[in-house]
Amino acid sequence: MAESTYDQYEGFQVESPATYKTFHRKKFNTKPFGELDVEIQIECCGVCSSDIHTINGGWGQTNFPLAVGHDNGDLEIVGKALRVGSRVTKIKAGQRVGVGAQSWSCMECVACLNDNETYCPKQMDTYGAVWPDTGIVTQGGFSSHLRTHEHWVFPIPDAIPSELAAPMLCAGITMYSPLVRNGAGPGKKVAIVGLGGLGHYGVIWAKALGAETWVISRSHAKKKDAEKMGADGFLATQDQGWNEAHKMTFDLIISTANSFGGGFDLQAYLQLLKVHGKFVSTGVPEESKLEITPQMLNFNGCFVGASHLGSRREMLDMLELAAKKGVKSWVETLPISEENLSQAVQRLEKNDVRYRFTMVDYDKAFQERS
Repeated sequence: MAESTYDQYEGFQVESPATYKTFHRKKFNTKPFGELDVEIQIECCGVCSSDIHTINGGWGQTNFPLAVGHDNGDLEIVGKALRVGSRVTKIKAGQRVGVGAQSWSCMECVACLNDNETYCPKQMDTYGAVWPDTGIVTQGGFSSHLRTHEHWVFPIPDAIPSELAAPMLCAGITMYSPLVRNGAGPGKKVAIVGLGGLGHYGVIWAKALGAETWVISRSHAKKKDAEKMGADGFLATQDQGWNEAHKMTFDLIISTANSFGGGFDLQAYLQLLKVHGKFVSTGVPEESKLEITPQMLNFNGCFVGASHLGSRREMLDMLELAAKKGVKSWVETLPISEENLSQAVQRLEKNDVRYRFTMVDYDKAFQERS
């Protein structure tokens, strides 16, 4: 086989959706180093349900072989900036930095010019996308290194340990953005639907922002965890008439539900909202449909919408808030390896994690790197 004309990294890849629980250590090509690029030696990386939805084909066709790892297909990578391009101004070589689920946008459209880069029609994900003019598929954080545009590389405050910072870069920003964009703060009452990897960030961010914060879950199983995270109240939808005493009392509901089937009663949730309150979905189920009728909305004139990741400005603000308020992710760490990645995928499918995985010990796995 001819030697590649591109630089190469090493990572743990999945071959196809049929074998998505099996990881293989391989070398792969990376895009040419550009004048606005940062090259990162990865220290740790979060594991997300988005990774599973991507590699099992649940979100549709993608490019294989693929090293996922982030947390959006959200990506959560923390490492050291080894070198920076000649025009880079946001990052310095040697800094500890992070990268999330997105690695490029045009920076010229109306969305990009208004701190809405994640909604750019040309945006590219950190893994599974194809770099123009090269055919090279972007690879994620289950790899030795990452090379990407400086706009999507974020300095990590010293106060936040790397393994706790990594999941913030996808799951964390996915919850932070809709909270701040919809006014969560003092005097507001917020509900977080689902206490999982996303939901636990909803609770700790809403509290850090000063909002009265409630959790809505199917059962009472996670009530104690919610209280430890700072939740002011807890509702279990398995209880008869669970919403009756709370109708028209919430300003904002952020839903992380990964399914809208199995008796998900949207109307019961919408009835919790005050007049013109908002229901915002951050979960992205593979096949479920959210069915809405005009009658559901007329009750209180509520609004239903969604949110996708967050801007660079929001990411920097979120990390500053975490450092200032001592916000801590609830994380389990695993040394990166074929076996542990497979284990993480299988446990995530069973919701057997409190509440995010971070893969660590990259220096042991990738010993021959500089």
